[in-house]
Amino acid sequence: MKELVEAIAKALVDHPEDVQVKSVEASQVTVLELRVHPEDLGKVIGRQGRTAKAIRTLLGASGMKVRRRFTLEIVES
Repeated sequence: MKELVEAIAKALVDHPEDVQVKSVEASQVTVLELRVHPEDLGKVIGRQGRTAKAIRTLLGASGMKVRRRFTLEIVES
């Protein structure tokens, strides 16, 4: 899942070398923390959060296949 989020984010941003995804495991859920260049933050979030919501939807669908819950947090750096 980490690679999926990283690939999607790198395709969206102007500074793909600054994309970082960190995975934090918990008992019920895995949290994926996405960090991008400050200029690219708006591109990852999208208008009214549509792009971020779409990425979260893909994570939810992919998580169903592996029977694990994933959440995405976009972290400002």
